Amino acid sequence: MPTQRLTLLGATGSIGDSTLDLVARHPDRFTVHALTAHRNLDKLFTRCVAFRPDVAVVGEAQDAMQLQARLRVAGVRTEVMHGPQALCEVAQSAGCDTVVAAIVGAAGLLSSLAAARAGKKILLANKEALVMSGALFMRTVAAHGATLLPLDSEHNAIFQCLAGAPAGGAGVERIVLTASGGPFLHRPLEALDRVTPDEACAHPTWRMGRKISVDSATMMNKGLETIEARWLFAMPPERIEVVIHPQSVIHSMVAYADQSVLAQLGRPDMRTPIAHAMAWPERIDSGVAPLDFLQLAHLSFAAPELKRFPCLRLALEVLREGCAASVTLNAANEAAVDAFLNGRLRYTDIAHVVEDCLQRAPSSAHESLDDILATDTQTRVLAGQAIQRAALRSASATVPLSLSTTLDEGIGARL
Repeated sequence: MPTQRLTLLGATGSIGDSTLDLVARHPDRFTVHALTAHRNLDKLFTRCVAFRPDVAVVGEAQDAMQLQARLRVAGVRTEVMHGPQALCEVAQSAGCDTVVAAIVGAAGLLSSLAAARAGKKILLANKEALVMSGALFMRTVAAHGATLLPLDSEHNAIFQCLAGAPAGGAGVERIVLTASGGPFLHRPLEALDRVTPDEACAHPTWRMGRKISVDSATMMNKGLETIEARWLFAMPPERIEVVIHPQSVIHSMVAYADQSVLAQLGRPDMRTPIAHAMAWPERIDSGVAPLDFLQLAHLSFAAPELKRFPCLRLALEVLREGCAASVTLNAANEAAVDAFLNGRLRYTDIAHVVEDCLQRAPSSAHESLDDILATDTQTRVLAGQAIQRAALRSASATVPLSLSTTLDEGIGARL
């Protein structure tokens, strides 16, 4: 089998860790064309030394100069570029076959679209790309002959369970996304006001970055995944279901018209879905320990409590209404989570900020990329205002919240 040449967008996050572990395990199958990171220069430097990519991309020009100098001293000939346009260039470069889209949040949209326009094999971990631009993204993939494979454990599980069956067509009754319920599944509701960022990031089963860990705690992550599933599998909203499964052993399920239900099981380790997508349609060793059924005490399931998880409720409402407000949903959540992680917003106010923005921002079909970017920018301004109002309401809190709000400058400001 020919060696796959990878561009890894988001090389210093948890998906990057798992992907490069697999590259190291299978050097005969995979080489690295490009690695990208925003500001984590030390980790990117180490990875460039280890994997010798042709290109590395960072966020700022001064960081690029610093990294280039360090690599030259180390005898590494990697070319260092910077900025959003450089991300798009390495995503569509002739030097790569496969693009691992693992940049967190809306910042990954443009480079993911660039990979689709170039007809690449795209391993998609950046769910926000489909949440924001589902119809546009899927049209682009189809028009340019790209191959789109999901890396999220839930969507990869569904992909495996479908085994080529047309998801939205006859024979498939529904898809079931499982959710762990996060760290606050059983915490008293009245105690959620006092949740700290470190508590929210202490996921009981998965090891992830801080932003996605907070999304998992609020279950906004699962809400975004329902919207992603709608586009990935052409599935009507009423046939997408979410269930709580705290053990994180069943990663998702597909129910068929004959009442057969296929489930994909495995340890909660992202190397399993990444290995599946990297080698597809073959299978390779992921390095994950085998699942020992004799050690499983039980597998439990429950319906999500929407009072406990208002972010999930908001996302499901957006899904049912046709996803027209999905750009607003995503941008407001990104701004609110950032404020929470930086001590400017209470955990329970994340949902309030998102709901405030959904009520204030007009919904639209977002047919063009310009529409999507404009709505993203507008929502971040609205979210900044909502965060400030929430901070004022919380002025008497035990842990004071700063009223200063640093607004995101839109998608182009981050990698």
